[in-house]
Amino acid sequence: MTRIVIHSEQAPAAIGTYSQAIKIDNVVYLSGQIGLDPYSMELVDGIEAQIRRVFDNLKAVCEAAGGSLADIAKLNIFLTDLGNFQLVNQIMGEYFTQPYPARAALGINTLPRNALVEMDGILVINNQS
Repeated sequence: MTRIVIHSEQAPAAIGTYSQAIKIDNVVYLSGQIGLDPYSMELVDGIEAQIRRVFDNLKAVCEAAGGSLADIAKLNIFLTDLGNFQLVNQIMGEYFTQPYPARAALGINTLPRNALVEMDGILVINNQS
């Protein structure tokens, strides 16, 4: 099994002992992304901006792996307030088309840097570079 580290300058650098993603064959395991701006490494303000930033960060890592958001097979969403679930659905509809990925949405108490949302996922792509 060969593990390839995936890194994108258009997504925040890892803030701990992890990689942005790991690719094994044609499967990419995406680490959790919060709403950090990749250039300032500061959390963007507000739930809507954080949701969009998370999707943009995931998109950048997917593209660095040779795929796209459309290749995400499983998406996990972590929210500090499940009252924002409908907003996530609305914004997700701007980034994804059918068939949508399998998904879980969980309400949790806290996230790193007091983020309001975090997402991770599993990407399956056709090329095996």
